[in-house]
Amino acid sequence: MNFIKTDIDGVMVVVPRVFQDARGYFFESYNEAEFIKNGIPNKFVQDNQSRSVYGVVRGLHCQLGEFAQAKLVRVLQGQVLDVAVDVRHGSPTFGRHVAVELSDENMRQLFIPRGFLHGFSVLSETAVFAYKCDNLYAPQAEFGVRFDDPDIGIDWQIPADKIIVSDKDKNAKGLKDVIDCGF
Repeated sequence: MNFIKTDIDGVMVVVPRVFQDARGYFFESYNEAEFIKNGIPNKFVQDNQSRSVYGVVRGLHCQLGEFAQAKLVRVLQGQVLDVAVDVRHGSPTFGRHVAVELSDENMRQLFIPRGFLHGFSVLSETAVFAYKCDNLYAPQAEFGVRFDDPDIGIDWQIPADKIIVSDKDKNAKGLKDVIDCGF
Protein backbone atom coordinates (compact mmCIF):
# COMPACT_ATOMS: atom_id res chain seq x y z
CA MET A 1 0.00 0.00 0.00
CA ASN A 2 1.08 3.51 -0.72
CA PHE A 3 -0.02 6.25 1.72
CA ILE A 4 -0.09 9.72 0.13
CA LYS A 5 -0.33 12.77 2.38
CA THR A 6 -2.65 15.55 1.23
CA ASP A 7 -2.46 19.31 1.73
CA ILE A 8 -4.31 18.91 5.04
CA ASP A 9 -2.51 17.19 7.90
CA GLY A 10 -3.96 13.79 8.75
CA VAL A 11 -5.97 13.23 5.57
CA MET A 12 -4.36 10.53 3.42
CA VAL A 13 -5.04 8.83 0.11
CA VAL A 14 -4.41 5.09 0.34
CA VAL A 15 -3.44 3.38 -2.92
CA PRO A 16 -3.43 -0.43 -2.75
CA ARG A 17 -1.04 -2.77 -4.54
CA VAL A 18 -3.29 -4.46 -7.09
CA PHE A 19 -2.44 -7.89 -8.47
CA GLN A 20 -4.15 -8.49 -11.83
CA ASP A 21 -4.17 -11.39 -14.23
CA ALA A 22 -6.59 -13.10 -16.62
CA ARG A 23 -8.83 -14.10 -13.68
CA GLY A 24 -9.34 -10.53 -12.43
CA TYR A 25 -7.62 -8.76 -9.55
CA PHE A 26 -6.80 -8.98 -5.85
CA PHE A 27 -5.73 -6.34 -3.33
CA GLU A 28 -5.64 -5.73 0.40
CA SER A 29 -8.06 -2.94 1.24
CA TYR A 30 -6.98 -2.86 4.87
CA ASN A 31 -3.97 -4.13 6.80
CA GLU A 32 -3.77 -2.91 10.40
CA ALA A 33 0.04 -3.20 10.59
CA GLU A 34 0.50 -1.14 7.39
CA PHE A 35 -1.90 1.54 8.61
CA ILE A 36 -0.16 1.79 11.99
CA LYS A 37 3.26 1.96 10.28
CA ASN A 38 1.94 4.90 8.23
CA GLY A 39 0.58 6.85 11.19
CA ILE A 40 -3.03 5.60 11.25
CA PRO A 41 -3.47 3.62 14.49
CA ASN A 42 -7.28 3.84 14.49
CA LYS A 43 -9.19 0.68 15.38
CA PHE A 44 -12.25 0.41 13.16
CA VAL A 45 -15.46 -0.79 14.83
CA GLN A 46 -18.23 -0.22 12.27
CA ASP A 47 -18.56 -0.69 8.50
CA ASN A 48 -21.21 1.14 6.45
CA GLN A 49 -22.31 0.95 2.83
CA SER A 50 -24.58 3.09 0.66
CA ARG A 51 -25.82 3.04 -2.90
CA SER A 52 -26.64 6.30 -4.66
CA VAL A 53 -27.51 7.53 -8.14
CA TYR A 54 -25.83 10.19 -10.27
CA GLY A 55 -26.05 13.69 -8.82
CA VAL A 56 -26.53 12.67 -5.20
CA VAL A 57 -24.51 14.74 -2.74
CA ARG A 58 -24.29 13.26 0.74
CA GLY A 59 -22.84 15.51 3.41
CA LEU A 60 -21.26 17.35 4.91
CA HIS A 61 -21.44 15.31 8.13
CA CYS A 62 -19.53 14.54 11.30
CA GLN A 63 -20.20 13.40 14.83
CA LEU A 64 -19.41 15.55 17.83
CA GLY A 65 -17.40 15.14 21.01
CA GLU A 66 -16.77 11.66 22.34
CA PHE A 67 -18.71 10.27 19.36
CA ALA A 68 -16.38 11.74 16.71
CA GLN A 69 -15.37 9.29 13.98
CA ALA A 70 -12.37 8.77 11.76
CA LYS A 71 -13.31 7.10 8.47
CA LEU A 72 -11.63 5.02 5.80
CA VAL A 73 -13.76 5.35 2.67
CA ARG A 74 -13.77 3.69 -0.75
CA VAL A 75 -15.97 3.00 -3.75
CA LEU A 76 -16.97 -0.58 -4.56
CA GLN A 77 -18.83 0.31 -7.77
CA GLY A 78 -18.90 3.58 -9.72
CA GLN A 79 -17.18 6.90 -9.15
CA VAL A 80 -17.50 9.64 -6.54
CA LEU A 81 -15.84 12.88 -5.56
CA ASP A 82 -15.03 12.43 -1.87
CA VAL A 83 -14.53 15.51 0.32
CA ALA A 84 -13.08 16.10 3.79
CA VAL A 85 -13.38 19.54 5.44
CA ASP A 86 -11.15 20.47 8.39
CA VAL A 87 -13.24 21.73 11.35
CA ARG A 88 -10.56 21.26 14.02
CA HIS A 89 -10.49 24.47 16.07
CA GLY A 90 -7.08 26.08 16.03
CA SER A 91 -6.02 24.16 12.93
CA PRO A 92 -4.14 26.28 10.36
CA THR A 93 -6.29 24.62 7.68
CA PHE A 94 -9.67 25.14 9.43
CA GLY A 95 -12.42 25.40 6.79
CA ARG A 96 -10.23 24.07 3.98
CA HIS A 97 -11.10 20.90 2.15
CA VAL A 98 -9.53 18.02 0.26
CA ALA A 99 -11.42 16.53 -2.70
CA VAL A 100 -10.35 13.18 -4.16
CA GLU A 101 -11.89 11.11 -6.91
CA LEU A 102 -12.52 7.56 -5.76
CA SER A 103 -13.71 4.81 -8.08
CA ASP A 104 -13.90 1.09 -8.58
CA GLU A 105 -11.27 1.58 -11.28
CA ASN A 106 -8.62 3.53 -9.35
CA MET A 107 -9.34 1.54 -6.14
CA ARG A 108 -8.10 4.45 -4.02
CA GLN A 109 -9.30 5.03 -0.48
CA LEU A 110 -9.34 8.17 1.63
CA PHE A 111 -8.55 8.24 5.33
CA ILE A 112 -10.36 11.07 7.13
CA PRO A 113 -9.34 11.65 10.76
CA ARG A 114 -11.61 12.84 13.55
CA GLY A 115 -12.30 16.56 13.34
CA PHE A 116 -13.42 16.62 9.72
CA LEU A 117 -16.73 16.99 7.96
CA HIS A 118 -17.21 14.37 5.26
CA GLY A 119 -19.29 14.18 2.11
CA PHE A 120 -19.30 12.88 -1.44
CA SER A 121 -21.00 13.41 -4.80
CA VAL A 122 -21.85 10.62 -7.23
CA LEU A 123 -20.26 11.15 -10.64
CA SER A 124 -21.31 7.85 -12.25
CA GLU A 125 -24.77 6.47 -13.04
CA THR A 126 -24.73 4.74 -9.64
CA ALA A 127 -22.13 4.25 -6.92
CA VAL A 128 -21.73 1.83 -4.06
CA PHE A 129 -19.76 3.53 -1.30
CA ALA A 130 -18.22 1.77 1.72
CA TYR A 131 -16.58 3.13 4.82
CA LYS A 132 -15.03 1.96 8.04
CA CYS A 133 -15.50 4.05 11.19
CA ASP A 134 -13.45 4.03 14.38
CA ASN A 135 -16.45 4.89 16.57
CA LEU A 136 -20.05 3.71 16.58
CA TYR A 137 -22.75 5.91 15.07
CA ALA A 138 -24.61 8.03 17.64
CA PRO A 139 -27.60 9.93 16.21
CA GLN A 140 -27.61 12.44 19.09
CA ALA A 141 -24.07 13.53 18.12
CA GLU A 142 -24.79 14.21 14.43
CA PHE A 143 -23.66 17.55 13.04
CA GLY A 144 -23.82 18.86 9.49
CA VAL A 145 -22.79 21.83 7.39
CA ARG A 146 -24.45 22.72 4.09
CA PHE A 147 -22.87 21.06 1.08
CA ASP A 148 -23.01 24.37 -0.82
CA ASP A 149 -21.65 26.64 1.90
CA PRO A 150 -19.80 29.47 0.09
CA ASP A 151 -17.28 29.72 2.94
CA ILE A 152 -16.05 26.25 1.96
CA GLY A 153 -16.57 26.53 -1.81
CA ILE A 154 -16.63 22.90 -2.89
CA ASP A 155 -16.98 22.14 -6.60
CA TRP A 156 -18.97 18.90 -6.44
CA GLN A 157 -18.51 18.39 -10.22
CA ILE A 158 -22.30 18.10 -10.67
CA PRO A 159 -24.38 20.81 -12.43
CA ALA A 160 -26.48 22.67 -9.82
CA ASP A 161 -29.75 21.62 -11.46
CA LYS A 162 -28.74 17.93 -11.26
CA ILE A 163 -27.78 17.85 -7.57
CA ILE A 164 -29.93 15.59 -5.39
CA VAL A 165 -29.65 16.24 -1.67
CA SER A 166 -31.70 15.27 1.39
CA ASP A 167 -33.82 17.81 3.24
CA LYS A 168 -31.57 17.31 6.28
CA ASP A 169 -28.51 18.30 4.24
CA LYS A 170 -30.31 21.24 2.58
CA ASN A 171 -31.16 22.60 6.02
CA ALA A 172 -27.77 22.01 7.66
CA LYS A 173 -25.83 24.81 9.33
CA GLY A 174 -23.05 26.88 7.82
CA LEU A 175 -19.32 26.73 8.49
CA LYS A 176 -19.74 29.90 10.59
CA ASP A 177 -21.92 27.81 12.97
CA VAL A 178 -19.04 25.46 13.74
CA ILE A 179 -18.38 26.98 17.13
CA ASP A 180 -17.27 23.97 19.09
CA CYS A 181 -17.44 20.58 17.45
CA GLY A 182 -15.49 18.97 20.23
CA PHE A 183 -12.28 18.61 18.25
